[in-house]
Amino acid sequence: MTETPNAVEMQNVTKRFPGVLANDQVNFDLRAGEVHALLGENGAGKSTLMSMLAGLYKPDAGTIRVNGQAVSFNSPRDAIARGIGMIHQHFTLIPSQTVTENILLGLNEPRFFLRLSDYDKRMSELGERFGLGITPQAKVWQLSVGEQQRVEILKMLYRGVQVLIMDEPTAVLAPQEIEGLIKTLRAMVAEGKSIVFISHKLNEIMNVADRVTVLRQGKITAPPLRTADTSIPELARLMVGRSVIFDLHKKDQMPGETVLTINKVCANNDKGLPALKNLSLTVRAGEIVGVAGVAGNGQRELAEVITGLRSCTSGQILVNNEEVTNQSALAAIRKGVSHVPEDRNQTGSAPNLSITDNVIMKSYRQTPLANGWSLNYGMARKTAQVLKEEYSILAPTVETQARLLSGGNLQRTILARELSAKPKLLIAMQPTRGLDVGAIEGVQRLLLAQREAGAAILLTSEELEELFALSDRIVVMYEGEIVGEVTDHDTEKIGLMMTGGKQEQKAIMNS
Repeated sequence: MTETPNAVEMQNVTKRFPGVLANDQVNFDLRAGEVHALLGENGAGKSTLMSMLAGLYKPDAGTIRVNGQAVSFNSPRDAIARGIGMIHQHFTLIPSQTVTENILLGLNEPRFFLRLSDYDKRMSELGERFGLGITPQAKVWQLSVGEQQRVEILKMLYRGVQVLIMDEPTAVLAPQEIEGLIKTLRAMVAEGKSIVFISHKLNEIMNVADRVTVLRQGKITAPPLRTADTSIPELARLMVGRSVIFDLHKKDQMPGETVLTINKVCANNDKGLPALKNLSLTVRAGEIVGVAGVAGNGQRELAEVITGLRSCTSGQILVNNEEVTNQSALAAIRKGVSHVPEDRNQTGSAPNLSITDNVIMKSYRQTPLANGWSLNYGMARKTAQVLKEEYSILAPTVETQARLLSGGNLQRTILARELSAKPKLLIAMQPTRGLDVGAIEGVQRLLLAQREAGAAILLTSEELEELFALSDRIVVMYEGEIVGEVTDHDTEKIGLMMTGGKQEQKAIMNS
């Protein structure tokens, strides 16, 4: 009896970039009808490895086999032709087009007498088969993030992929949407398809994956493990090379005076449409207030109106009973407001400037850095070196450009700048997004230390487990409004509020 070959085999695969060995003789295999998770720190080489399988990169050495046959891909189209597709964190959809139109783009479908209604029917049938529940005629801009992800999956299914690579697929989903995704993946596996599941959420991997491979610094740290035979602490240790303590030991403490007061604030988004609608909120000293919500429901606009980056159309914002409504970012800084933005590359840092320049951006006007109209750059470098050591920023020198740092080290650089100012109010937006488990632990401990020091913290996160671990209270945002506040850890209740349903929200809030 002939043994069935693996769906994918990657043998001794190596990939180099200038100055970086991204993958070092990596072996990876994927069986037919399984979910194989890929774990690793930022920069461990996970995305690079899968990008070679998906046809985005070519390996410098090694062999890739699909169903036992050696292959060489020149483009993602070549990979799809062999039944391999990849869904990235950032979707590649055209908002103004319908679901069906997005799926058909790039295909050699008949160009004359194209009846979209016929294709709508096909998409509907395919969606029902895998439990995707998408309306083919809907415009993409009308869809939630979870629904857009389903369109990306449907796009790959329509192209006949047998191997689906998913890069951080649950990063922006509500709990109910995650459950729906897992059901879809199981339906695909039941039909013999294979899934590569890249994620940093260890609980999810233990729930959805059959096996798991761990990468660290471009190398495999252990043979593939069956999830039934491993544990979260073991996987965390393999990822970061040390034991990770998951118990944060948040101290019980009574909040102090109100630091942040938001009263019936309204604001528009970048398109001029309402993003915040009569929103009211308070945060007290020594308290972490978590903000739960699916991305795009006003969280970014809320942070920006507080920190002076966006104007309110109405309402009032006070910090320590002092007016900051529609004042500048500099005014907010001078009142003790620190801001960790969700986009650490474009908003949180200046990528082409050094670590030194990045950490003194908010303090260069102050002594001892300021010397009249000039900057004491020797003192600036000394300050940066102290912060580099205190916040464990791994870089050759403080003159290293920010763009050369890993995601975790860039986040530590931003935190060093914002927390060294000893803020009265800290606005932390997705502070651990995209970080590995070791970096997440470090960031969370820094936030708790600020809480103990008496700072008022408004924490926005799409990770409910993080909000549960750090927050004293959790408010839920939906379509620019706060639709509820909870102090317990009821995932179902919060998830229902996150995804809408006005009647359900009212029932929950009255319960």
